[in-house]
Amino acid sequence: MNNFTLSAEIVQEPQLRYTSETQIPVTEMMVQFPGGRDTDPPSRLKVVAWRDLAQAVQEKYHTGDQVILEGRLTMSTVDRPEGFKEKQAAMTAYRVHRATLSPAPTPVSAPVTTSTASTATDTDADPSFDDIPF
Repeated sequence: MNNFTLSAEIVQEPQLRYTSETQIPVTEMMVQFPGGRDTDPPSRLKVVAWRDLAQAVQEKYHTGDQVILEGRLTMSTVDRPEGFKEKQAAMTAYRVHRATLSPAPTPVSAPVTTSTASTATDTDADPSFDDIPF
């Protein structure tokens, strides 16, 4: 099945429009995400949302927002004025989530205690892997 999740930044404000005959709402926006390698430039992808999701995206999300997108990849072929055909990728979104980065936890120091009592052996500290659910 064609389904993927993408973490990206909105780089073009979502544009809401309606289909000509049935007046179904559709929103298009451009997102950007890091390249596959550290040396690769960021990649851009057009994202399309339909119906209620289209209206929600247009109302709640704006340029600069970090989002997590769930959807499917579509490929289309476009005739270029230069005389060749170009393939363009786009994502049809099913869900859009705001990506919130939680602040880094504050390091907590454990109190230093010295004890002459015997310490546990390494075998006592080993976790039991018998209850793995898969």
